[in-house]
Amino acid sequence: MVEEGGNEVPINTRSAEEWLSHARVLVPLALNKAREVKGFPGRWKTIISKLEQIPSRLSDLSSHPCFSKNALCKEQLQSVSKTVKEVIELAEFCVGEKHEGKLRMQSNLDALSGKLDLNLRDCGLLIKTGVLGEATLPLAMTGSSNGPEAASNGNIRELLARLQIGHLDAKHSALDSLVEVMKEDEKNVLSVMSRSNIAALVQLLTATSPRIREKTVTVICSLAESGSCENWLVSEGVLPPLIRLVESGSAVGKEKATISLQRLSMSAEAARAIVGHGGVRPLVEICQTGDSVSQAASASTLKNISAVPEVRQALAEEGIVKVMINVLDCGILLGAKEYAAECLQNLTASNDNLRRSVISEGGIRSLLAYLAGSLPQESAVGALRSLVGSVSMEVLVSLGFLPCIVHVLKTGSLGAQQAAASAICKVCSSTEMKKLIGEAGCLPLLVKMLEAKSNSAREVAAQAVSSLMTLSHNCKEVKTDDKSVPNLVQLLDPSPQNTAKKNAVFCLGLLCSSKKCKKLMVSYGAIGYLKKLTEMDIAGAKKLLERLERGKLRSFFTRK
Repeated sequence: MVEEGGNEVPINTRSAEEWLSHARVLVPLALNKAREVKGFPGRWKTIISKLEQIPSRLSDLSSHPCFSKNALCKEQLQSVSKTVKEVIELAEFCVGEKHEGKLRMQSNLDALSGKLDLNLRDCGLLIKTGVLGEATLPLAMTGSSNGPEAASNGNIRELLARLQIGHLDAKHSALDSLVEVMKEDEKNVLSVMSRSNIAALVQLLTATSPRIREKTVTVICSLAESGSCENWLVSEGVLPPLIRLVESGSAVGKEKATISLQRLSMSAEAARAIVGHGGVRPLVEICQTGDSVSQAASASTLKNISAVPEVRQALAEEGIVKVMINVLDCGILLGAKEYAAECLQNLTASNDNLRRSVISEGGIRSLLAYLAGSLPQESAVGALRSLVGSVSMEVLVSLGFLPCIVHVLKTGSLGAQQAAASAICKVCSSTEMKKLIGEAGCLPLLVKMLEAKSNSAREVAAQAVSSLMTLSHNCKEVKTDDKSVPNLVQLLDPSPQNTAKKNAVFCLGLLCSSKKCKKLMVSYGAIGYLKKLTEMDIAGAKKLLERLERGKLRSFFTRK
C-alpha cells in the first residue's frame, strides 16, 4: 500500500493510528469511484450505503481507550482498508467496463458487499461486546504486580476475541490455537470465558468445514465437562448442532458431541430440549453402533433423559427399552451397562406399560445375569425390584432370582442391599415364596443389615425380616441367630429418626415365646425402650412390655 503523499510505509510497521489515517483517506475515494459507476446500480447502491457507515465505525474505534494498544484494533483497520481498496479497484473495472461477464461481476459485487458487512459487524463487536478492552494489552498495561498470569489471561482473551471477528480462515486459526491452549491451561481459559465467546463457538459448530466443526466440538466438550458453562451453552443454542454432529459427524465429532450431551443432559431442562430437538434417535443409534466411549456416553445421556418422567414415553417410542437391554447384555464397557441399568430403573419406576415392555423384552433375565456377573449395582437391583411384582414366583425362581438376591445381600453396596431387601418384601406374598427365600439363606444377611448406619436400610431390612418371620420355620431360624435379638432391640430406639421400631416390635413379639430370647431382650434394655414406645402408642409395644415384665417378675420370685 502507498500512503497519500506517495511515501511508501511498510505494512508491518504501521501503527494503529497510521492505519486509521489510511482508511479515512481511502473511504471518500471509494465513495467517489463507486458513485461514478453506471452499471449494476442496485448492487452499487448497497455498497455505497455500507461505505457511508464506515467513518462512524472508525470514529468509535479511535475513541476507545485501548485503541492504540490493541492488536485486534490494528488488524481490523487493516481489514477495512483492504476491503475499501477492493471497492476502488472494482469500481474502476466497472467504470472502464473492463469486466468479463455479467454474472461474474455480480458475484464479485456480492462478495465485496459481504466483506463490507463483515467489517462493519466486526467493528461493532469490538466496541459493543467489550472485546476491544479485554484483548491483549502489554504487561505494563495489565499491571506488572499481577505478573505472567495477567499476561497469559490477556493472551487468552485475545484468542477468544478472534473467534468472533474476521473471516472463517482467521477464526479457524484462532480455534487451532485455542485447542492447544486448553490442553495446557484450561483453568485460565475458563476463568476468562464470557457468554459472547460461547456464542461464537456455537456458531462455529455449524461451519461448513468438517475440520472446524470437529475442533469446535472438542473445545465445547471441555467446556461442558468443566461444569462452569452449561447454562450459557444451552441458552446460546448448542443442543441442535451437537445433535446434528451425533447424527452425521466424524468419529471424533460424534464422540465429543455425545460426551457434551451427556454432561448437559444432567439438567432436566436440557434433557427435555434434547428430546424436543430430535436427539433421542441418534443417541439410540450410537448405543447400537458406536465405539466404547461413545456408547457409554450415549447410554449415560439417555439415562439422564429418562430421569424426566414426562419424556419417558417418547423414549419408549424410539425403542429405548430393547436397546438398553441389549447394552446391558453386550455393552462394551462396564460403565455402559451400569448406565443402561439406571435407565431401566428410571423407566420402570412408575410406568406399568414400560414395566410390561421391559419384562416382555427379557429385561429380568438380563438384569439377573448382569447382577450375577459383576459387583452388584444399586440401579440394577432397583430396576429388578420394580419388575418382580409383575411376574409369577415360578418365573422368578426359574430365572435364578433367589441366588442373585443372596449374592447382592452378600457383596453389594448398602444401596444395592437395601434394594434387594425391598424386592424381597415385594415377593413375600405367598407362604411358598417365604419358604424358598428362607431356605436360600437370606435371613442371616437381612439380620446383619439391621446394623446398617442408614435408617432407611434398617427399616427395609426389618420389614423384610418381619414378613419372612410370619412363617414358623423362618421364625425359628431367626431365634437361633445370635445377632437377631440385640439388633432388633437396638431398633426399639424411640427417636423420630428410627423408622424401623414398629417392625422391630413385631419381630420381638414373635421371638418372645423363647425364654432365651426374652432374657436377651431384657438384658439388652428392651423394657426401657418399650416403656417409651408404649407412651408413643406404638402398636404391639404395650403387649410386649407386659410379657417381658411378667417374665422378669416370675424370675424374681423364683430366685427368692
